[in-house]
Amino acid sequence: MGRERGCTGVVRASVAAVPFASAVFDLVTSFDVLYALDERTERAAVAEMFRITRPGGYAIVNVAAMPVLRGDHSILSREVRRYTRASLHELIASAGFRIERLTYTNAVLFLPMLGVRLFHRIRGLSAESDAASEIAVPPAVVNGVLSVLLFLESVWLRVGVNPAGGSLLCLARKPEDAAPR
Repeated sequence: MGRERGCTGVVRASVAAVPFASAVFDLVTSFDVLYALDERTERAAVAEMFRITRPGGYAIVNVAAMPVLRGDHSILSREVRRYTRASLHELIASAGFRIERLTYTNAVLFLPMLGVRLFHRIRGLSAESDAASEIAVPPAVVNGVLSVLLFLESVWLRVGVNPAGGSLLCLARKPEDAAPR
């Protein structure tokens, strides 16, 4: 699709084998991908992120958080794992990155998510074909209230960190003196 629009730098590849030279990107990102990979591919993907990031460059990683929040949404997103601060820190740091910031996000939704997801597990997780309501857009009023709450959380996150939340957001930096891997 990108090539049809005139973009020439578009490639299709595996996250575990990125077809770019080493140390060429100032910023690499991974949003809601790692949690759906088996452990070997997950580690290879983070190693590739490190490899293609230039020394002094950054990685931004967002993943599903808190195993207690496993529910129907987990089935729909083909989630293999949910992370804790410690497990994401270990994964990213073991690749060579230095963690600059690591916080839970979607904290304002934590308690409602916890209640719904506990209910899902008590009754039994839905089949993927029955979990579609997990990604439905709520009514406009509810969506508006949630948007305001998440905006307020984003303001808070400029200075603070959340103790819990549905996602984990990590900002990591490749050391200036990092040796090629």
